[in-house]
Amino acid sequence: MSTRTPGEDMPIRRIDRILAFMSFGLLLLSIVSFVAIMIGSATGGDMREGIWPTVGALVWFAPPLAFVLLITLVIMSFVRRARANKAS
Repeated sequence: MSTRTPGEDMPIRRIDRILAFMSFGLLLLSIVSFVAIMIGSATGGDMREGIWPTVGALVWFAPPLAFVLLITLVIMSFVRRARANKAS
């Protein structure tokens, strides 16, 4: 069994960082939207007017999209590592 040196690690590509930050950003946006809906509902705001329908849609669609981006990142990472191991 061989040990790897720190120089043999795979470099982080730009697309990996973009996917990771987009996933994190969508999750954070979803949490902020959820808190905004909670505060807006508690203060008696009308959730059917203005920007509230868009905020409500973010709570429903952002987490699954973030999950898909994260799974895409993991699959791309596994494929890249498999190709690197196969080549060496």
